[in-house]
Amino acid sequence: MIILTHDDVADLLPMHEAIEAVETTMKQVSLGTAALPLRSVTPVGGDNRMGLMPGAIAEPACFGVKMISLFPGNPARGLSSHRGAMVLFESETGGAVAMMDASLLTAIRTAAASAVATRALARDAASHLAIVGTGEQAEHHLDAMICVRKITRLSIAGRSAEKAAAFAARATRLYPDLDISHGTDIEAAIASADIVCTVTASPTPIVKGAWVASGAHVNIVGSSIPTMREVDDEMVKRGDIWVDYLPSTLAQAGEIVDMIKAGTFSADQLKGEIGAHLSGEIPGRTSPDQITIYRSLGIAAQDLAAAHHVLTRAQAEGRGQNVSF
Repeated sequence: MIILTHDDVADLLPMHEAIEAVETTMKQVSLGTAALPLRSVTPVGGDNRMGLMPGAIAEPACFGVKMISLFPGNPARGLSSHRGAMVLFESETGGAVAMMDASLLTAIRTAAASAVATRALARDAASHLAIVGTGEQAEHHLDAMICVRKITRLSIAGRSAEKAAAFAARATRLYPDLDISHGTDIEAAIASADIVCTVTASPTPIVKGAWVASGAHVNIVGSSIPTMREVDDEMVKRGDIWVDYLPSTLAQAGEIVDMIKAGTFSADQLKGEIGAHLSGEIPGRTSPDQITIYRSLGIAAQDLAAAHHVLTRAQAEGRGQNVSF
């Protein structure tokens, strides 16, 4: 088994490569070649949770499990809110071949998935990006969006003006040509944006559908359990929604679960899985004024594709620590 650290993952999984790996596996998911049990979540005290995400994919042939903890208070300590390990197995003999840091792997593959959907659904000329949230996912989503669209303007909104300013400063250092604004006013940030990414840990809606401009593309990313939701009912009603995996959407996307239970939305109103669109099975954007939404929950297939990519590069470059059992 090869043990790979946070730094190894950072070096071996650049965003542009992660995007291609995730796009390939999302097509497989919608073709039915992946085995994806729903994420199980265990409370571990207070607002903290541990999640287990097993799965298997056919190409590249591998299976594995991500063991990840979600501690919302970690950013205040200078730590990622998601910490854990990804264990990858090979399919020929069932051996465990790699274990790697899961926090950065999760952050990169999540942003890469949003980029895949944005490349497929956002208008070609989209150039104004709004990010709601100022944490780790915000930074990776900025990198990912820049990979798939020519972003010239960035609007940042967060609960803390200080954190929004700090994120803006980091973004300026990385992308000095961007026109960047920041603050706590979410409505102002997204009002004229072409692409909106919501990447917060808010348990209740903080983004209203009425605020989104016609023709915008929205990536709803931050909430991954049914008791959390970042967007209101109007967002669901105004936009056309593609998802990563229908079974998890119907079980774990808070706004979808709530509205189906209330009888104000039905599963057949979802456009379908993004992989089905990428494979040409279902249409994508049909007009410039259409609001397109990608509802991201994150699935094990994305972790497996990203982890296999990291392992392949590690083996080729002699990275990681080899251990035997």
